[in-house]
Amino acid sequence: MVLKMENVSLRRGNRWILNNINWQIEKGDHWALLGLNGSGKTLILNLLNAYTFPTKGEINVLGMQFGKTYLAERLRQQIGFVSSAIQQKIHSGDNAFEVVLSGAFASIGLYEKPSEEMREKAISLLEELGCNEYANRNYETLSQGERQRVLIARALMGEPSLLILDEPTNGLDFIAREKLLESIEKLAKKPEAPTMIFVTHHVEEILPVFDKTLLLKEGEVFASGDTRSMINTHQLTHFFELPVEVNWKQERPFLAKVEEAEIDR
Repeated sequence: MVLKMENVSLRRGNRWILNNINWQIEKGDHWALLGLNGSGKTLILNLLNAYTFPTKGEINVLGMQFGKTYLAERLRQQIGFVSSAIQQKIHSGDNAFEVVLSGAFASIGLYEKPSEEMREKAISLLEELGCNEYANRNYETLSQGERQRVLIARALMGEPSLLILDEPTNGLDFIAREKLLESIEKLAKKPEAPTMIFVTHHVEEILPVFDKTLLLKEGEVFASGDTRSMINTHQLTHFFELPVEVNWKQERPFLAKVEEAEIDR
């Protein structure tokens, strides 16, 4: 079991912003977490990384139960996390190679001397993710797509058991998005790949490797299960409270708003 959340709720002031979240992830499963802006996706990620703790309910991540031991540092060493929040903290003077190397120490910035083995691993990851041609360029000079690839390589340096990709395609044009998604798919298909959670609010980004999906709405689990059962016309029409149609092409879903009459056919 990689993740187990049981009746997890989170309160801020007098308001419950997450309500009775139940979610289980087995080792080797790759999940998509789909929800609109403000649905609570970031809050769940903060819980998984032990940046905050639930008001009630139980969380077990990678065999560590919240509340039973001080686990934050140990836990984060086993989780690869790629998000805009991490991107904003990267030191402006660091080049791509240094950013990737820092992942070996789970730090922002490179404060310790990396071993030769770490350097070789960083080079291998840069090559694997197509970053080697800009390895010596400052991170701040890279395009958004290049930055995301570097952050994924950084997240993989610690050989995480769980890799969380928080809306990694934000700000990318179509070509950059598809190239990044192709890299993510190749990574997920590797036998030694970590369990992955892909967070998005765009249905068409859900790749075939993400065969499980959780639909999150207004701080609650709307539904979860096999992706084909979650991502279809009937389910998403109710989820969005809007008449939509889902078409699957090349094993990926594509969403369009339609008139009520078209849904009723």
